[in-house]
Amino acid sequence: MKADVQGSVEAILGSLKQLPQNEVQVRVLLAAPGEIAQTDVDLAAASDAVIVGFNTNLASGARAAADDAGVDVREYDVIYSLLDDIQGAMEGLLDPEMVEEELGSVEVRAVFNVGKGVVAGCYVLSGKAVRNCNLRVYRSKNVIYEGILDSLKRMKDDVKEVSAGFECGIGVDKFNDWAENDIIKTYRMVTKRRTLSTK
Repeated sequence: MKADVQGSVEAILGSLKQLPQNEVQVRVLLAAPGEIAQTDVDLAAASDAVIVGFNTNLASGARAAADDAGVDVREYDVIYSLLDDIQGAMEGLLDPEMVEEELGSVEVRAVFNVGKGVVAGCYVLSGKAVRNCNLRVYRSKNVIYEGILDSLKRMKDDVKEVSAGFECGIGVDKFNDWAENDIIKTYRMVTKRRTLSTK
């Protein structure tokens, strides 16, 4: 990291230490005032590092050397932009997490025996029911089954999804114990980019 004056270097280093670093750490190889020189590019290239410049310039030949070596040179004149970018880069190194995304709420209004299985005649209260999504079956606010929505019908046709305000037939291969007034919560698992935690 190169900055215009020593005071800027110290302020930036102090701010970087405030970023949560329990999962991803910032390692500063060199922090000094002055322009970005070819020796800085060489150090960054050897260490697979990024050069951060704050209110400073590149010495003649340093830009070409950085381009040749594939070294990322980031220049800033606002400290908050510098810190936001570094935090964003750190967050990009975190593994994403899987989170539940709620799709809808469905009420069982009738139960039908169909061949060897049982189909729940349902009404979509909110959101939607989607074939192959995850579901939880609630009876008196207790979860009695968790699984996959295997079969979804509208009238007699197989459909991909049914929205709020419509009736549908729901079948689950491994669950037949439907009862009227059961509530089905539909959801899917999605990956979400993680942010730096302060734990």
